[in-house]
Amino acid sequence: MMSITYTRKGDYEIPDLAIPENKIQVEGKYAMMRLRYLKENKKSLYTTLLMSNQLPEHLMNIQEVAMERVEQIVSEMKAKEKITEQMKQQDPMKWIGLMNILKTSAEEIVANELIYA
Repeated sequence: MMSITYTRKGDYEIPDLAIPENKIQVEGKYAMMRLRYLKENKKSLYTTLLMSNQLPEHLMNIQEVAMERVEQIVSEMKAKEKITEQMKQQDPMKWIGLMNILKTSAEEIVANELIYA
């Protein structure tokens, strides 16, 4: 539980609040997307996570879950579309194009599920 101290300024007691000094290091595409979204659209959640020093853990968790989810979705889409290693050997350019489409689609799904939620 957080203990808040106050400083008297005239007739008012002002809470002694300070942002933690440790600079937040964001590693990963999805973590950076989430941080930007929180700063621009969910300011109260951003401030709460920042003040409770939970923001780095939150961003790291988003990054890990998003990466796993993208891999899972791509795998499912590959099976559904019957994109195989044999196709990769026979027509590598077509395979690359299809894989790029699948990854882009998966990232869009994950962005809506995790990043912008």
